[in-house]
Amino acid sequence: SRSTMSSRNDSISLRSLLAGASAGLAVDLTLYPLDTIKTRAQSSQGFAAAGGLRNLYSGLGSVALGSAPGAAIFFCTYQTMNKLIGRHDAYSHAFAAGVGEILACTVRVPTELVKQRAQADSSRRISSIFREILRSDGFRGFFRGYRSTIAREIPFSLIEFPLWEALKKVAARTQGKSECSPLMGAACGSMAGGVAAALTTPLDVVKTRIMLSTGKEKRRVMETLNQVYREGGISRLFSGILPRSLWMSLGGFIFFGAYEVTSNLTQKII
Repeated sequence: SRSTMSSRNDSISLRSLLAGASAGLAVDLTLYPLDTIKTRAQSSQGFAAAGGLRNLYSGLGSVALGSAPGAAIFFCTYQTMNKLIGRHDAYSHAFAAGVGEILACTVRVPTELVKQRAQADSSRRISSIFREILRSDGFRGFFRGYRSTIAREIPFSLIEFPLWEALKKVAARTQGKSECSPLMGAACGSMAGGVAAALTTPLDVVKTRIMLSTGKEKRRVMETLNQVYREGGISRLFSGILPRSLWMSLGGFIFFGAYEVTSNLTQKII
């Protein structure tokens, strides 16, 4: 009946929210130091000047605040869009992931902005960074880098999620099952995340530069991309590729593993 279908859809959405929130928190809190190293390697002042290996947990409070709701919004949207489309192929997974990223970034960008500025200058408190953004740019200042984040996240998701879904199907067939285990799902997520991270590193460098910039100057994605290239060519565009790929590979294992485990547990409860 219609009411039964509605109840089932509500439970799927709730499971996606809970699983996504736990996955986001698990990966961000576990691998935060690698993310700090990557941010400092990509900053315009250079790794050592940005803090080197000191205070690797600078800005953790900001990411902890935005991680759970951002990941929850993404996965809820991703699963909902896939069900609305009604197909399970690479194109539908890519489209669903793109829509999910656009919505999730409304939460992720402000927290990412504060976090990266704290990572690039470990002597500053989150509260002072928050006040500075509000004073210099107003509320809109918290969305500096929104377009560059979208420009990074959508290509990343277009690679990662179809690849994750495809690898899971291969793993399930190899095991002779209809669905792969949470452990195999996590391993597939690790591979997909590492590949997607490596290929989209230049876009991540651009996003970092724009978020770390201050003042009224509007920095555009292509202009920043050209500027970074002029600084040091291809190698500069791929600054931080090793910590980013490692972060996303390990993060993919934890992220998708936590998502699969939580989803399975909540399916038995809800």
